[in-house]
Amino acid sequence: MREIRILQEIIVLTTNEIGTLAKVIRILSDMGINILSVVVKTDGSETEIHLITNSQSFARNALRKADFNVEERSVLIVEIPHHPGFLCRVSEALARKEIAIDELYATVPLEGKSGIVVLTCSSNERALQALRPHYH
Repeated sequence: MREIRILQEIIVLTTNEIGTLAKVIRILSDMGINILSVVVKTDGSETEIHLITNSQSFARNALRKADFNVEERSVLIVEIPHHPGFLCRVSEALARKEIAIDELYATVPLEGKSGIVVLTCSSNERALQALRPHYH
């Protein structure tokens, strides 16, 4: 594993309407903010847009200024080598410490040498401590 840290994820809570994601991303794009991670979750008439950017405070403030309902939550960001078994090492290290994974998503470029895992746990602080010894 290469890097691990806790960040605040931005969550935009909105109605499920065509074009909402485009509006959110346009606001960030116009400000020169890079999106590092985005997940869209829709449940009936409600949508959640989960964002991690290169400038969370500017992104949060811009979205609120545009009248979006914005919340934040702590997430653990783990950069891992793109080799078989590294996600297994993460999940097993947490299981050994009896830390539940509540949510996890990951991405790796097709020819990439590392990937990013975003997760929330029953205790992000304990998860951070559990995973730190696995870094080299």
